[in-house]
Amino acid sequence: MNRKKTLLISLLILVGAIVVTTAIFWSEPTAEKTGASKETAMLVNVRKVHKGTFAPVFKATGIVRPAEDVVISPRVSGEIIDRSKNFIPGAIVEKGEELVQIDPADFQNALAMRQSDLMDAQSQYSLEKGRQDVAQQDYDLLGDSLTGLSKELALRKPQLKAAESALKAAEASVQQARLNLQRTSVKAPFKAQIIRREVNRGSQVAVGEDMGWLVGVDEYWVIATIPLAKVKWLAFPESESDKGAHAKIIDTKSWSDSLFRTGYVSKFIGSLDNRTRMARVIVTVPDPLALGSDRKEKPKMVVNSFVETHLHADSIRDVFRIDRDLVRKDNTIWLMRDRRLVINKVDIELEDANYIYVKGGLKEGDDVVTTNLATVAQGAALRVEGETEKSGGQE
Repeated sequence: MNRKKTLLISLLILVGAIVVTTAIFWSEPTAEKTGASKETAMLVNVRKVHKGTFAPVFKATGIVRPAEDVVISPRVSGEIIDRSKNFIPGAIVEKGEELVQIDPADFQNALAMRQSDLMDAQSQYSLEKGRQDVAQQDYDLLGDSLTGLSKELALRKPQLKAAESALKAAEASVQQARLNLQRTSVKAPFKAQIIRREVNRGSQVAVGEDMGWLVGVDEYWVIATIPLAKVKWLAFPESESDKGAHAKIIDTKSWSDSLFRTGYVSKFIGSLDNRTRMARVIVTVPDPLALGSDRKEKPKMVVNSFVETHLHADSIRDVFRIDRDLVRKDNTIWLMRDRRLVINKVDIELEDANYIYVKGGLKEGDDVVTTNLATVAQGAALRVEGETEKSGGQE
C-alpha cells in the first residue's frame, strides 16, 4: 500500500512539472526583428592631392674617389739628399713645390761634358764652313767641268752635312743632360694632399720607383650608383663650362645631421656596376677638403669613404606627388569618394626616395586615405573627423 502511494505521488509531481514547463514556454514573448541593421563607417584621415610641377630627388650610395691622383716616381736614379718638410702624409703641397732632391752632382758633370762636346762640334762646324769657302773658290777656277758626285766632293758637301749632324747631336745631348739635371728635383704636378710617402733622405731610388701617392685637392668625385631607368631624368653638362644636376652629399657615419657638401653631376659612366648591375654617374665636388675661405665650416671629404648622395632630377610636370607609404599593393591608392572607399590603380610616372609621381588614375582634388585600415573592401563606408555616421540601409 505504501509503495503504491509513493509511486502515485511521484507520478503527480512529474505531471505537474511538465505542465509548469509547458506553460512557461508558451507564455515567453517572441523576439521580433523591428529595426534596421547599421553599417559602421570607418573613421579615416584623408589628404587632398593636386597636380603640379615637382623636382624629384634620387637617393644613391657612392664612394669618394680622387678626380686626380698620381704615384710620384723619379725619372732619374740616385740618392735623395733632401726632402721637403711638407712631403709627409696629410700635408698639402702646391703645384710645382719640390718634394725631394736627388743628388745632382753626377748630372751636373754630365751636363758639363755635353756642353764641352757641343763647343767642339760648333768649332768643327765653323771650320768646315771655312773649308767650304775655299772649296768653292777652287771649283770656280776649274769651271763647270765637274758634275754630280764629283762636284759635291769637290765642294765638300758631305763633310758639311757630317759637321751639321754632329752639331745637332751635340745640342740634343746638352738638352738631355740639362733635362736630367732638372729631373733631380722631383716636384708636385698639381696642388695635392700627400696620402703616402715611401722614401726619405738617403734613400737610393731608381727610375720609375714608387716614392709616394698624391691626391689632387681641387675636386673629388663621388661615384654614385642609381637604377639605369632614372639616368634619363638627370641633367648632364653639355660643355666644359656647364654644370649638371645639383647633388647633396651626406656622410651619415662621420658628419652631424646639419653638415653636407654640394656638387654636381658631371658624367655618366657608360657601363653598369659588375656587382649591383646599377648605372654609375660621377658627381664632382669642388674643394673637397674645404681649404677655401668660403668653405671653412664645411666638412672635409675622405677618399674611399662611403657617402649618401641626393641627386636632384629634372622637374616633372602635370603629375600628382604622393607619399610612398600611401601606395598600396599592385600600385593602388585608397581614395574616399562620396564617403566610400575606392581602391584605384594608378599610373606611376616616376618614384624617388620619398614620393611617387602619378600621371594617371587620380583626379584633381581627390581625397587620398592616409589611414591604414585593417579591413579593406571596395565601397566600404568611410567618414572623417567631425562627420556623423550614416545608416547603411535596410536589410
